[in-house]
Amino acid sequence: MSILTVALTGGIATGKSVVARILKTRGCYVHSADRAARGLMKPGLPAWEKIVSHFGPEVLNPDQTINRSNLGALIFSKKRERQFLNNLIHPLVLKKKMEAIRRLEKKGRHKIFVSEAALTVESGFARFFDKVIVVDCGKKTQIRRLMERDKISRAEALKKIRTQMPLEEKLKYADYVIDTSGTLDETARQTESVYRSLLSDYKRKSKKA
Repeated sequence: MSILTVALTGGIATGKSVVARILKTRGCYVHSADRAARGLMKPGLPAWEKIVSHFGPEVLNPDQTINRSNLGALIFSKKRERQFLNNLIHPLVLKKKMEAIRRLEKKGRHKIFVSEAALTVESGFARFFDKVIVVDCGKKTQIRRLMERDKISRAEALKKIRTQMPLEEKLKYADYVIDTSGTLDETARQTESVYRSLLSDYKRKSKKA
């Protein structure tokens, strides 16, 4: 059974997780890149060993798990360190996605596979998907949400946002755009509309298969 592969992306704190949850309730299979990355960085695994070897023991908690706050501070402040981590983790996460897609196609239980990942475009992986959804919310809203979520200053929020590709660049890759700057109901209505379009995309792909 063929499955429609969809990339759900956008900037930090734009509302990707909200859209992902709505799509999941509609029966889509949602694969979180962030969750997959955490799994790859468990103590003793190859990625964990390379991270500790590169960054040193200061990125570890007492139980030897990766301290994501300490690691995040390092990679957000230095482009070279960010590139090292991305080059290590992104290919491994993509491999996990492809394995999941193959399993789903064999089981035939899902029509749509959604990859929730902020850096899909930056990593060059957008081309691996049938469709791309970009979540947008406007710069002011994004800054406010990030400040509230991470309990950080405006300057710190801007610093994090600037480490990612500008949203206007990501929008060029979009087949569908969901604007989350309004109410949750408005976001839900847009997501439902996109979901119906994805079902049509799935049907077209199935006919060609």
